[in-house]
Amino acid sequence: MGNCLGLQWKSGSSLTTGPIIGRLTSKASTGTTMTEFSTISSSTFGQSTGSSRLSMDDSLVYPEGRILESPNLKTFTFSELKGATRNFKPETVLGEGGFGKVYKGWVEEKTLNPSKSGIGIMVAVKKLNPESVQGLEEWQSEVNFLGRLSHPNLVKLLGYCWEDKELLLVYEFMAKGSLENHLFRRGTSNETLSWDLRLKILIGAARGLAFLHSSERQVIYRDFKASNILLDSNYNAKLSDFGLAKHGPDGGESHVTTRVMGTFGYAAPEYVATGHLYVKSDVYGFGVVLLEMLTGLRALDPNRPQGQHNLVKYAKPFLADRRKLARIMDQRLEGQYNSKGAIKAAQLSLQCINDEPKSRPSMKEVLETLEQIEAMKRRLKDSRLSSNSLRRTGTGTSTRSQRER
Repeated sequence: MGNCLGLQWKSGSSLTTGPIIGRLTSKASTGTTMTEFSTISSSTFGQSTGSSRLSMDDSLVYPEGRILESPNLKTFTFSELKGATRNFKPETVLGEGGFGKVYKGWVEEKTLNPSKSGIGIMVAVKKLNPESVQGLEEWQSEVNFLGRLSHPNLVKLLGYCWEDKELLLVYEFMAKGSLENHLFRRGTSNETLSWDLRLKILIGAARGLAFLHSSERQVIYRDFKASNILLDSNYNAKLSDFGLAKHGPDGGESHVTTRVMGTFGYAAPEYVATGHLYVKSDVYGFGVVLLEMLTGLRALDPNRPQGQHNLVKYAKPFLADRRKLARIMDQRLEGQYNSKGAIKAAQLSLQCINDEPKSRPSMKEVLETLEQIEAMKRRLKDSRLSSNSLRRTGTGTSTRSQRER
């Protein structure tokens, strides 16, 4: 069973400092249309590519991603989503947290109308708790960003419901759940992620983040962490939960100043200390997740021995010394990884978690390095296959020669 969308199985506590500002005061009512609350104009992201409805196979048509002119999503009624989730029965709950609960539902593939269980396609329905402190603000952010940004490595938002006090979002279902579950929820049915799968997931997540950073008006994700990376049935990674996403700086500025939010352990030090948010603050979070993938350890864990609670502080000396790296590599990998690739990944992680934002690589550079590591893996595999083939050919030739004699 997959889980979805910002579930609060956190490796660190949430960050929320300062007063809640800019609260949205629009009154929700039945039949509210997207244009009544959308705060994003057609020029907000820069160039867009049309406003046709986002389909389930959109990533096949636009493999590099695209930006829609406006959020073009299905408007569900509360009654429809009650039907899709069997009246929000407890057995359909995929996960829950401070925001509310996520339910499994079923809809028709083409119309997205509610259907009976087992008929059509499975979806994840996120139902916000009416008492959630920042529910409406983050709900609108999710609609405005995911409603317009389409990329193979961003989770698809299919529609929404805003009726009276009810706020719901409907997403594609991610069959393999979150990366966090696979890395840290031991004792479950999840198998240990192989080195190859870890690399595949990292590359997918990097592509999603690089897409956000490369749009004309950059998007800062602001909450990059293992629980927000969801996996489909083929372990393709997709970024979820855009409730904290912000537009990057404009007018030649290097950063935006905002109240500090996110998750301890993943949030960049300059952001936590000053509220200055850089595009490369996301790169720091990516470096932490990369470190988690290498070690199999959470970003923060008070149950670890003294001096090891904070993974970044604990692991830095090992990352800088290739001879020590093996001592912190995830033991569940049982040594089944390319050592040169692991060393290169460790060096990349060290660059990403640099205390100085300017010294961190861009996500484009991060992606290029990860693809180089993947290419190293492929070359090694091809070399082994070629060697085995030659060995078999040589053996066969030798045997035939002996028979001829």
